[in-house]
Amino acid sequence: MNFLQIINEAWNSLNSNRMRSILTTLGIIIGVAAVIAMIAIGTGAQDTILNQISGIGTNLLFVFEGNEENDSVTVSPLTMQDANAIGEAFAAPHVELVAPVIQGNGVVKYGGESKSTQILGVTSAFQDVRNYELTEGDFINDENINGRASVALIGVDVAEQLFGQSENLVGLTITIEGQPFRIIGVLAPKGGGQFGSQDDIVLVPITTARSRLLNRDQGKVDIIYIKAISADSVPEATSEVQEILRKRHRTTLGEDDFTIYSQQDFLSLASTITNVFRIFLSGIAGISLLVGGIGIMNIMLVSVTERTKEIGLRKAIGAKKKDILIQFLSESSLLSLFGGILGIILGWIISAAIGSIAKSQGIAFQPQVDFSAILLATLFSTAVGLFFGIYPANKAANLEPVEALRHE
Repeated sequence: MNFLQIINEAWNSLNSNRMRSILTTLGIIIGVAAVIAMIAIGTGAQDTILNQISGIGTNLLFVFEGNEENDSVTVSPLTMQDANAIGEAFAAPHVELVAPVIQGNGVVKYGGESKSTQILGVTSAFQDVRNYELTEGDFINDENINGRASVALIGVDVAEQLFGQSENLVGLTITIEGQPFRIIGVLAPKGGGQFGSQDDIVLVPITTARSRLLNRDQGKVDIIYIKAISADSVPEATSEVQEILRKRHRTTLGEDDFTIYSQQDFLSLASTITNVFRIFLSGIAGISLLVGGIGIMNIMLVSVTERTKEIGLRKAIGAKKKDILIQFLSESSLLSLFGGILGIILGWIISAAIGSIAKSQGIAFQPQVDFSAILLATLFSTAVGLFFGIYPANKAANLEPVEALRHE
């Protein structure tokens, strides 16, 4: 028999038991759709997270207090003096800007609305270092810092919660931890970040935050953001910052009481986590496809039992073992192929629907259906059809003609 005859016979056989074939194919459809949708969701989540991290700049360094690799080190706090020393051009020529920050949580109120949010005490350099833009108003300046002014910038999440809008808010007065602050600007939306939502924040002058809101010791800061002169100069800037802090804190190599991270460190960590997430989702979806394959094998075994006499008759008139084997393998493969095609379409629809739902909720997330996911699902579904069709096909091919013809 040629290829077209084999396909035609397989189609006719499956069509004669249409409902059973449809129900069998359903398992493959759901499995393939799950694989494509899960991979698309994982890829979309990875792209979203990495883009948000990259969005704050590829030449950014973060300096934290403490050494995660050596807990026995005596820790000296990070201070404004440390930040000023790093900002010296002669000591750190590869550093462009330095922005020390103190941070904590507080309750912000306006009228009858309130919100618990992150409070950041910042300097005027914070805007350039973290690439923040404003939808209206002005950023905190040196005059605000020197005068310990009661002024604040708010993120769009805070604005929406308190006012139900994010426009025309400059000049209004909110209370932070019971103290009045005048809004001087609204931050442009940035989405989620490695430290939580970058829109659910309130920025105030660092001097005001230290003395009135966050109760920090004089000069102490929680984190120092550093902007290198370029992405290529990040290693040099890191070395310069390490050298400065070692001298100031009187530590040696391996005994640092501080930790420096770069954007690449966060990107690598986020990529590792999201890859594990994608593999986990794909594994769950693969189980669905495996169940669909078992369904094919079950139906093909039933088909062999029902068609025992037909198999015996075909063998009696000259059909060879390989002809019977090919016949049943082609039927299982055809079921798997149709299931795979419909599953790809359904997976695409599910991914698009999830993207639309996320967009309607204002979430910057779009599942990514790429060619590799489609290829993987197609190959996997075909392999499932062949693998789970081998045993029933082999059982049919090994039937003795006489015994098959006697079967009732």
